[in-house]
Amino acid sequence: MALNSIYHPIIYVRGFAMRDTEIEDTVNTPYMGFNLGATRIRQKPDRSFVHYIFESPLIRLMKEYGYQDVYHQGAMIEGSIPQKSVIIYRYYEGEQGAGQRPTIPEAAEGLSQLIERVRDQVCGEDNEARNAFKVYLVAHSMGGLICRCLLQNDAIGSKTAKSSVDKVFTYGTPHNGIEMSGFNVPSFLGLWDINNFNRSEMAKYLGLKPKNGRVSHLDGKFPEERFFCLVGSNHRDYNLARLAVGPMSDGLVKIENAYIDGAPRVHTHLSHSGHFGMVNSEEGYQNLVRFLFGNVKLEGKLVALNLPLPPSVETAHKEGKTVRGSYYFEATVMPRQSDAPPVPLTDRRVETSSAIFRTYDEMFHPDRVKLTYARHPTLCTLFLDTRKIAVGRTLVFTIDLVVRSTDFIVDGSWFFNKRIPEENIFREKIAIKATRADDHWQFRYVMSDDNWGESRGRPCGKDALGCFVPLKNNKGFHGRLYMTFEPWE
Repeated sequence: MALNSIYHPIIYVRGFAMRDTEIEDTVNTPYMGFNLGATRIRQKPDRSFVHYIFESPLIRLMKEYGYQDVYHQGAMIEGSIPQKSVIIYRYYEGEQGAGQRPTIPEAAEGLSQLIERVRDQVCGEDNEARNAFKVYLVAHSMGGLICRCLLQNDAIGSKTAKSSVDKVFTYGTPHNGIEMSGFNVPSFLGLWDINNFNRSEMAKYLGLKPKNGRVSHLDGKFPEERFFCLVGSNHRDYNLARLAVGPMSDGLVKIENAYIDGAPRVHTHLSHSGHFGMVNSEEGYQNLVRFLFGNVKLEGKLVALNLPLPPSVETAHKEGKTVRGSYYFEATVMPRQSDAPPVPLTDRRVETSSAIFRTYDEMFHPDRVKLTYARHPTLCTLFLDTRKIAVGRTLVFTIDLVVRSTDFIVDGSWFFNKRIPEENIFREKIAIKATRADDHWQFRYVMSDDNWGESRGRPCGKDALGCFVPLKNNKGFHGRLYMTFEPWE
């Protein structure tokens, strides 16, 4: 039996259920919550409103990609199942269907057994198919730590199960633990297994040593580029935990703790769960299917060549005064779509505390801050799918790019004087058009704030670092937006 090289079985691993009642609710839910959708209000041109229905990732995978669930007559199918199967890992469920609270290593061991069972059901006795078998893991919150425990802890699971995992996608997983009121939850807080999110405990069950105090690394046990992290920045629409966790979070997990070091990640203005949660969102779904099934990996990086100072601050600098300030880089990337309303794949903004932060020295004088190279901001690492192109051979997406500074300190004092509050140093919505030509990509761009994005645009420049969009304005900002496209599978 020949297996399709793209559409592997998908195993969903749910998140943390704290109280016993939440575990019971989870056990009594057929799809552990992954069947939950959401509705949004959209305004029509005549001022009337219409509901936009998001049917849940489970339903969308079935409708759009031909996936099937594995339940028949109220139970999981015992015999053969198709390669395009969606399986819910019900680790909160005991043999009699009652609620239980396994440890993360126990849940990871169970995940290993489930992967081998799915392999048997998909491949049967076909040795060629069994050797080629792969599976995708999609996890919410603590579910991502269960996946990591399997992949990283040498004492957990089988080599067969570990090697069968092709890609991992996590929603809001606390990869570096959970903090309440500014402190990592303590290891002694065993009530409801909350100490699962203490970094010392995490290091034990993940089988790793912290690096720079962080446990958010894969320790070489799984390819970082095949581990995707969706990070939320909407703390206001989560439950009361948001009051202890605060801003710069999804309401439960701090932004800085929600990703794997070196892995691709996106930031979306979504909460940890609930009606405005990341799992039941169009943004989450579009990132999921592009990461799993897409064929192009996009990286966008901004190299700032000149960051001008406001005139009053520049005057102070020329007078020999010491000027200190840092910079924010906002980036919202949205692909053109024909099969769904356009949504941002990544959305990093100052107002949601998710903008990229850099100091002047990090970019222009790395030696002063003990860096070996300049840290120019990487705006996005995204995955695209040429099969979604409705017309022609061109991928089209926009990058809404904003550069602004913090307030400046001059000779040790805040310097407000003549400066306009929150003034942008640079802002532009750039339409990028990428066309496949033989063995390479051709890029064109349109500055769509002043030009119609539907126009053909201008060809991108090229230098030793790659293709770039030249960026300039009358304030004196000068930079280059570099883009790299790589094959992805």
